[in-house]
Amino acid sequence: QVQLVESGGGPVQPGGSLRLSCAATGDLTCIAWFRQTPRKEREGLASIGNSGWTTVAEYAKGRFTISRDHAENTVYLEINSLKPEDTGIYYCAGKRLGNCGYLVAGTFDYWGQGTQVTVSS
Repeated sequence: QVQLVESGGGPVQPGGSLRLSCAATGDLTCIAWFRQTPRKEREGLASIGNSGWTTVAEYAKGRFTISRDHAENTVYLEINSLKPEDTGIYYCAGKRLGNCGYLVAGTFDYWGQGTQVTVSS
């Protein structure tokens, strides 16, 4: 059974950093991070496959870093230089088939409940 549980969200000041965690159980070949903000539809940020190969969306490059700890079955998303427009709900998602680099929400079959990130002074 697949389960994805996010943590690490919360309030943060502009310019700060956060590390979000996604604890995963079950057999998945790819885990990704998405976010839902008030201005946009759910957008993909980054993904990582079992081999460690990562994809980062163009608009996320430079500030978002995805990594994983195989021993802990956890995938992390580190966000630096946070901006108010980064405010939203951050989700991790998983899939077993398909291109891991294809950061389209509809291609991911499993989702966590999300963790809220609020960037405000």
